[in-house]
Amino acid sequence: MVRLDEVGLRYGGTRGGPEILRDISFSIGPGGFRWLLGRSGAGKTSLLRLLSLAARPTRGTLIVLGADIGLVPRRALPPLRRRIGMVFQDFRLLPHLTAFDNVALPLRLAGRPEGQITVDATEMLRWVGLADKTGAWPAELSGGEQQRVAIARAVAGRPSLLLADEPTGNLDEGQAERLMQLLAELNRLGTTVVVATHNDALVERHPARAMVLEHGRLVEDG
Repeated sequence: MVRLDEVGLRYGGTRGGPEILRDISFSIGPGGFRWLLGRSGAGKTSLLRLLSLAARPTRGTLIVLGADIGLVPRRALPPLRRRIGMVFQDFRLLPHLTAFDNVALPLRLAGRPEGQITVDATEMLRWVGLADKTGAWPAELSGGEQQRVAIARAVAGRPSLLLADEPTGNLDEGQAERLMQLLAELNRLGTTVVVATHNDALVERHPARAMVLEHGRLVEDG
């Protein structure tokens, strides 16, 4: 599903500033679950940018969904990105779209038939417990509800890989636990999941293999 061999990332290309990620090597099989841990500035978000194909490595080999990202042409990246779901800490819902339309947006961009979009988006909102909020605007939703809409949007296309960047950072403990139950269920259904977090209590309650970054290096993978 995911493999990195001696990957480095330097924003600005090979002649840019210092490397943000250095000599990163690990692999995750289909259906795996990994915590991504480390202090602020350790490189977690940069690593998720690589895994989400928002950036290409400056050096090393990055394979995602069977494709060597350093070799595939740019025109081949959009179909790969559609197989990857991304959950952001700040939700990134579009304020002028209802909960339903936020979830439906990636399906429409993928060219799905509108009838199928209605079925899938409605089912995703039901799955995250928001069947009664389909017509609500983001400003009318609580933080926890907005995060659940963001999750529904990320998984509406049935991604093979789901990445979550500090998804519980704006949630209380109860909301965070609800989020983890949703991610665990998605993982049980076969989606590979990577979650970056500072929430040590959450990691303790949901033991899984963890990758730990320090100053752009992977110091633990176990």
